[in-house]
Amino acid sequence: MKHKLLKRRTFLAAAPTLLGFGSVGGQGVGWKTLDGRAPLLIAHRGASGYRPEHTLEAYALGIEQGADFIEPDLVLSKDGVLHARHEPMLARVQLESDGRAIKRTADGRPELHRSDTSTNVWQLEKYTDRLTIKQLDGKPVGGWFAEDFTAAELRADVRAQERLRDLRQGNNVYNNLNFIPTLAEVIELAQLRSKEQGRTIGIYPETKHPSYFKSITDAMGSQRMEDLLVAQLHAAYGNNRDAPVFIQSFEVNNLQYMRSKTKLRLIQLLSANGQPYDFQLAGDKRGYQELASSQGLDFLKGYVDGIGAHTQLIVPTDGRRLLTPTALIQNAHARGLPVHGWTFRVENQFLPTELARGTSPSAPGDMAAQLRVFIEAGMDGLFADHPDLGREILSLMTK
Repeated sequence: MKHKLLKRRTFLAAAPTLLGFGSVGGQGVGWKTLDGRAPLLIAHRGASGYRPEHTLEAYALGIEQGADFIEPDLVLSKDGVLHARHEPMLARVQLESDGRAIKRTADGRPELHRSDTSTNVWQLEKYTDRLTIKQLDGKPVGGWFAEDFTAAELRADVRAQERLRDLRQGNNVYNNLNFIPTLAEVIELAQLRSKEQGRTIGIYPETKHPSYFKSITDAMGSQRMEDLLVAQLHAAYGNNRDAPVFIQSFEVNNLQYMRSKTKLRLIQLLSANGQPYDFQLAGDKRGYQELASSQGLDFLKGYVDGIGAHTQLIVPTDGRRLLTPTALIQNAHARGLPVHGWTFRVENQFLPTELARGTSPSAPGDMAAQLRVFIEAGMDGLFADHPDLGREILSLMTK
């Protein structure tokens, strides 16, 4: 294990040349952020470009690589314990076109969804009977769901796997080595490493599918996700706006609910398209693009402390090149709202073709050139799968 980690670090030492960092070096910038400070570096699901996401190892590596915040997405177990997973599905399977049946391989096994499976539960025969189809935000989804497992079952049997198993094949060597951490364990890690490193490392939790989980907790008569989250955060950090905590959500109502419960900073996530699912349920026609407008920002200012915006809302791309930055950051700053952009990934697959290097989707492209445009536009924080590269770029751009 140590040998493999050493090899990975040796590669990263050479990364500035490979990724075009030379193009940003020696050209210090004046930060155009809302507070005039360097943008925050957020380890997206931990250092998820190098380890299976949402594991203590991924979070620890993100901290080691210089992240200011680590980001746990949160789901609930059957007995109401908050765990770090990207989706309620611990493993996902493909469905037939009608969405009513699970696709099967020639030998009768469920056909695995290869980019949305983050644990080994699909390989555990003792849990084959928990494979099911549910309606998630109005769409049929097949898989094994966190809320059907107790915290004890998750700890005893379920282990993390690389979610992007075909793109990030090198990370598959770390499959099945790490358990699924609880929110309490993520907080403990951040606070411990803060003491060890002599700097504050914050946490940036996201409430995943809050309407979905509220329907579950309401049916069970149990405490809703938001109350559990706020209680744990207050116990660890106090009810203080200056605490090293941001709480984020793609929905609106649960953020408004938490606004009445906490002074901790809240962030409205904005996708490039679509609308908050709670708006869909309520018949509200506004979408994320409307919320990103001047009128929408006036609305958001009433209950959040900032926005987490899809990169397309900040600096659009037509797939081939980066286009002119939008007015989102300028308009948000005028209302006192910082803008955190998501998500920055080094692989060619996630970059416009002008920044790709080579033809392989998994090869590293010129993320440095991409990130510089966003930083020069005034972005206040960035979610990165590769925090070391984000830190390197920010260091090279320091005045």
